[in-house]
Amino acid sequence: MTTALIALSLLLPYSVMMAQSPPPDPTAAAGKIVERMALVRGERVLLVGLPSLSAPLASALRQAVSAAGGVDLGALAEGEPQPADWSTEFTRELARRSGDAIAQHLQSVDVAVMMPGANADDPVYAAMQRVLQGGKGRTVHFHWAGAYDLSGRLHSTTPDVARLYQRVLIETDYSTLSEKQSAFETAMRSGVVHVTTPLGTDVRFRIGERPVTRQDGDASAARASRAKNLIDREVELPAGAVRVAPLEESVEGTIAFPPTMWSGVRVEGLVLTFGRGQVTGVRARVGQAAVEQELAAGGAAAKRFREFALGLNPLLAIPASEPRWIPYYGYGAGVVRLSLGDNTELGGIVTGDYVRWNFFTDATVTVGNDVWVRDGRLVR
Repeated sequence: MTTALIALSLLLPYSVMMAQSPPPDPTAAAGKIVERMALVRGERVLLVGLPSLSAPLASALRQAVSAAGGVDLGALAEGEPQPADWSTEFTRELARRSGDAIAQHLQSVDVAVMMPGANADDPVYAAMQRVLQGGKGRTVHFHWAGAYDLSGRLHSTTPDVARLYQRVLIETDYSTLSEKQSAFETAMRSGVVHVTTPLGTDVRFRIGERPVTRQDGDASAARASRAKNLIDREVELPAGAVRVAPLEESVEGTIAFPPTMWSGVRVEGLVLTFGRGQVTGVRARVGQAAVEQELAAGGAAAKRFREFALGLNPLLAIPASEPRWIPYYGYGAGVVRLSLGDNTELGGIVTGDYVRWNFFTDATVTVGNDVWVRDGRLVR
């Protein structure tokens, strides 16, 4: 089956969009999250999320932070009333601030955790991103979302999804994952990356010296000190993907889509042609006008190649049982992301308000003469 999954950040922020089930064992999950933080004694930790989704996890995380020698700054509710037991002097002062004063208060935060329910567009989390862009702090994205069904619709985080995510969080061999990602980065730097799919995707690019973000679950201060872009400071748990903005002028070829939605219209037989990283041709059997409408509305960024990402965590592979679904934003083994739009957070040069994620589950990825993924399955 050929599948491309689409997420439009312009319309659907990649935070919580649907019902979520919390981790089945918040204490175990919290222990692993804090372990991945590798807290230095005295580091200050703030939690952000919705109490209705995050209360048990918040309690377990705060205890684990204190036990590890960190400073518990409390938890902040975004979009729901603030529970009394979440509040601290720090969060009460934060709640009194607005605008740039929020980011100023967050300058003293070493680690912020995006728990279930947190939204990257919420004032506090958006302010924390400005702190990260200034070269300070780090965040853990543990928002427990990002599952898609194979028709391209965002999937609820059901109890079964939550159990899988917790198992991946706890059982991932983070050292081996890091080694795999490092090897793939080394390969990409030495050759041309070539992505094909059965429907006709045939695109090539180089990455040169562009930053490569390895989402290997390392949320330590040491890793943050080596950050080269925003997403190096935003650590995803569960972990798995390698992400890079290729050299824009090197992107050449075609991306072929299965039936997908553009401007709210089902489009079939779509092929986008790229020259020097820009869309130079659009053709579709059905719905071409809807594609052209969306690209026009998205501005110049909508017609630029944004990102290549590849999932390398075997525990996040698409489940074999029905109904099949793609875990956690395509961070699983063999899932490829070929995206359009602004790529400044990755270290690219495309600016704008448009981002479109396109996930492919049956791609073949070759670097130089070596095949790394064949028909959606890791072979190296």
